[in-house]
Amino acid sequence: MKLIRAPTLSRAHELVVRYILEKGYYLKTENGEETMETDEICISVDHPFEAPMVSPASRFKEAFLKEYANNLIHGSDAVFEYDYHGRLFDWGCGLAFGGEVHQDQIQYIIDKLKENPESRRAVAVTWCPPVDAKLADCPCLQLVQCAVRNGKLDMKIVFRSNDMLSAAGSNMYALVYLQKFIADAVGIEVGKYTHISLIPHVYFKRDAADIPPFCAKGAEFTPQIEVCRVCGMCAKSKR
Repeated sequence: MKLIRAPTLSRAHELVVRYILEKGYYLKTENGEETMETDEICISVDHPFEAPMVSPASRFKEAFLKEYANNLIHGSDAVFEYDYHGRLFDWGCGLAFGGEVHQDQIQYIIDKLKENPESRRAVAVTWCPPVDAKLADCPCLQLVQCAVRNGKLDMKIVFRSNDMLSAAGSNMYALVYLQKFIADAVGIEVGKYTHISLIPHVYFKRDAADIPPFCAKGAEFTPQIEVCRVCGMCAKSKR
């Protein structure tokens, strides 16, 4: 597993995109999408609220990410096959066991850590096997674990699959605000943020226009040749 330590979320986003575009291997997905992917990556950020939280290379700016974070924590009126707010704050997916299931997993985490700060059981999951096996679009985020260590609330996240170019910046931004939401409710400070992606990837053909700001048109780093050929935005790609 590749470990990426970064001082800020924005730098973490830049480093993980660079790693995949430089070191990744080509894979066409079951949906026919052309990607570069790598083996597992663990991103560690000691101070997730240290500025800047958003990379200037990202197409999504902070105003958009604030709204995304708000929707994750408080929900929205938009209708999707699933959403992370529903899976975390109202898990159940229409299941019934002596009545319809509604589990607020975030409140469980808060209550668990208030009662037992040393607990290793403050965990929330998103996957719902009888539902997600049939969905065309199923959750990438799988697990959230919170732990109180050194008087602060650490958060550890696991994604089964993670679009690191276009989605990871938004994911990390929203999840550290969820971390703060939980920390505030428990009454402690925010600690470390750890983001594990089991299959990290970049949709280099679909999102070709998003790549040049990260590599600075070849000035920062040179992506794999397959990526450069598709992008075609700098002199290096034309060679």
